[in-house]
Amino acid sequence: MNTQNTEELKRNLFNLLNKDALRRGKFVLSSGKESNYYLDGRVITLTPEGAYLVANIILDMVKDQLPDAIGGPTLGADPMLGAIAALSHMRQLPLKTFIVRKEAKAHGMAKQIEGPALKESDNVVLVDDVATTGKAIIEAKLALEKMGVKAKKAIVIVDRGQGALENLAAA
Repeated sequence: MNTQNTEELKRNLFNLLNKDALRRGKFVLSSGKESNYYLDGRVITLTPEGAYLVANIILDMVKDQLPDAIGGPTLGADPMLGAIAALSHMRQLPLKTFIVRKEAKAHGMAKQIEGPALKESDNVVLVDDVATTGKAIIEAKLALEKMGVKAKKAIVIVDRGQGALENLAAA
């Protein structure tokens, strides 16, 4: 059970991100844009403390309007989803989680959406670690829409403030 309030969890996460995940230098982002800093979300979400903080914050954000499932684009969402699934079970708010591949596998069941089966009527929340333009989340949303699944919200740990909010709102 979460004994900290959401604002305290967010402060702890910010401090962890600033200390361990923020790198200065010259970087090319997945959006193709250049940046003088890089925030490696997985440095945080793949640690016990970071996974705990992120999962608690996201569950606190959705608990009043619980979706049918939470998922997101691989690779940024992957570690968060494992933590969210485990913590949702512990909180007795069990949520299905899923991962959206960039494209369907060419082998096996040839799925683009991995995890428990989603139904056409499901409302889902999409998550990702860092968003610049929101492209990965929008592509995940489009993959879900092909199945008739509706994403009602997107949550990211860090919005770089370079168009993601506007692009996601438009999508």
